[in-house]
Amino acid sequence: MTSPKARRRQRSTRLVTAVTLLVIAAALVTWGVLDNVSGLLAGSAVVAVLLGAAATRITHSELMESRREAGRDRVRLAKEYVALDASRVAEHAEAAGHLTTRLADRESALHELEEALVAAQRRAAEATRKRNAEARRADLAEAEGTDLTRRLEEADERAAEAIVRVAELESEVEVLQAEILAWQGVASQESKLA
Repeated sequence: MTSPKARRRQRSTRLVTAVTLLVIAAALVTWGVLDNVSGLLAGSAVVAVLLGAAATRITHSELMESRREAGRDRVRLAKEYVALDASRVAEHAEAAGHLTTRLADRESALHELEEALVAAQRRAAEATRKRNAEARRADLAEAEGTDLTRRLEEADERAAEAIVRVAELESEVEVLQAEILAWQGVASQESKLA
């Protein structure tokens, strides 16, 4: 493969050669016209046409060579682009795989956190339910304690009333016993007197 500088130099040489041939042809035609010699004019015209054809051929071959080189450059660039595209596709696939793995890891961690949160909420609800049940039991126990205290106070009042009543009854019994004794004493004196 030739270097770009060498190709440009070669193209320049070809084009300079073609231009030189055209200048020579123009000079010959001009010389033939100025000398007004028909043979010289005809010969210079034929030489000018041949030199023009040669210059055209050189320019055409230069153009074809440029097109072939441009085609080779396009093929080379296309291959480089294909290689670059393949490397980018591979990088993309690797990055996508890495991101997919990270996403799966994050989703797994998120799922675990969700499960932990649900479990924590379940435990909190259970603890709240137990606390509420204990609070209800405590309220019931307090109500029962208040009721028992009230009933105890009522029982104490009734016991105090019963003690007073027993004391009253004992004193009535003593009075009645005294009256019975007094009646018995009166009855026994009456029976003695009779």
